[in-house]
Amino acid sequence: MKLMIASDIHGSAYYCRKLLEAYDREKAGRMVILGDILYHGPRNDLPKEYAPKEVIAMLNPRKKDLLCVRGNCDTEVDQMVLEFPILADYGFLYEKGRMIFLTHGHVFNEKNLPMLGKGDILLHGHTHVPVCREHEDYIYMNPGSVSIPKENSAHSYMTYEDGLFQWKDLDGTVYMEYRI
Repeated sequence: MKLMIASDIHGSAYYCRKLLEAYDREKAGRMVILGDILYHGPRNDLPKEYAPKEVIAMLNPRKKDLLCVRGNCDTEVDQMVLEFPILADYGFLYEKGRMIFLTHGHVFNEKNLPMLGKGDILLHGHTHVPVCREHEDYIYMNPGSVSIPKENSAHSYMTYEDGLFQWKDLDGTVYMEYRI
């Protein structure tokens, strides 16, 4: 099954719309959102078309397609309006004999690793910077941010299918790949 992986929408109706257009274009089976869905956070400027209620209205109809973990800007109040679960700090996927540890990145990250086995993947958002970095025992990946990219990176997401991770801008242009 093809997965789309995104993070850090931060309440931007504009970029959520672009993300969902990309999701439809990609024909992915599920979208994994790595947190920070509705609120922009106190350290970020307001993203383009900041409208959390519009984001709610766009995501709730797709609730069966979404797998989410909690970001540092996601709260129980957000869960009251979203019709899909968002409050787990982490989740797991297993692919080709590897665990993919899904988290936002504010609790578990390269400086505070979860229990990973050799070759496992730590996949998180939070930094708003797309990354693919091999370590001796694990691989760290980050899709970047849908709405507030940092370090001159693109508004982006990732896809995963048949062992291939691809980082793409919201127009679907691939700018980085990693095969497991």
